[in-house]
Amino acid sequence: MAQILQNKSLATRFQILAEIATNQPNIQQKDIAKKLDVTPQAISEYIKELVKDGSLTSDGRSKYRLTREGVDWVLKSLRELRDYSTFVEKAVTNITVCAAVADCDLSRGQVVGLEMKDGLLFATESAEKGAKGVATSDAGKGKDVGISEIEGIVELEKGEITILRVPGIQKGGSNSVDLTRLRKELKRKGLVGAIGIEALVTLQQIDSKPQYLYGVTEAAINAAHSGLSFLIVCVDDETPNLLTKLGEENLDYELLDLRK
Repeated sequence: MAQILQNKSLATRFQILAEIATNQPNIQQKDIAKKLDVTPQAISEYIKELVKDGSLTSDGRSKYRLTREGVDWVLKSLRELRDYSTFVEKAVTNITVCAAVADCDLSRGQVVGLEMKDGLLFATESAEKGAKGVATSDAGKGKDVGISEIEGIVELEKGEITILRVPGIQKGGSNSVDLTRLRKELKRKGLVGAIGIEALVTLQQIDSKPQYLYGVTEAAINAAHSGLSFLIVCVDDETPNLLTKLGEENLDYELLDLRK
């Protein structure tokens, strides 16, 4: 969940910065207080903190501007809100009918719990907490089943993304890779993709074949949003673009250099 939805103080800071960004530099504290339905004293304290932590600058005449740090924080919070909004849109109530995998034998009309496992939505026998719905037909364990009258939000943790960077051909390519470390990292559970010929050849040297060779970045993003871990062997030159796209999706990653 977006941090500003979990912390009232962060939510108020976000709203203050948004109001100042819209009207800077000519906006008074009393106007912000009225707009947010907060006391002027509270706004004054928040603004002091925002100036102190470098999110705002002031010329001393009640004129405020967002700093680069303030803008970055607002944009980061917006990305988190967008991600959560998309998640809620997919998982929230009143979806007409969606498909799930039956985690056990189910009967038509049975109230079921809904949870994500291995990137797939499962209908379970327990509906005591979290999201739930109603099975639209009988279904044996492992079969697909329609779920209607969905209520609540399916809990989901984002998957981990690990990037193993290998040198380009100008810097030795696959011959300059620490294959022992590569084998160790590949023992982690998760899907594997390769970006670049050097990355593919590096994997071939240890008799490993990636599941993804095309559309690797998009596959990794979709997997992470579905709760699956993904390991990407990526050539130097393509790494910056990969990191940018992961950042745009607000996805965390671990970057390891496999150069000898």
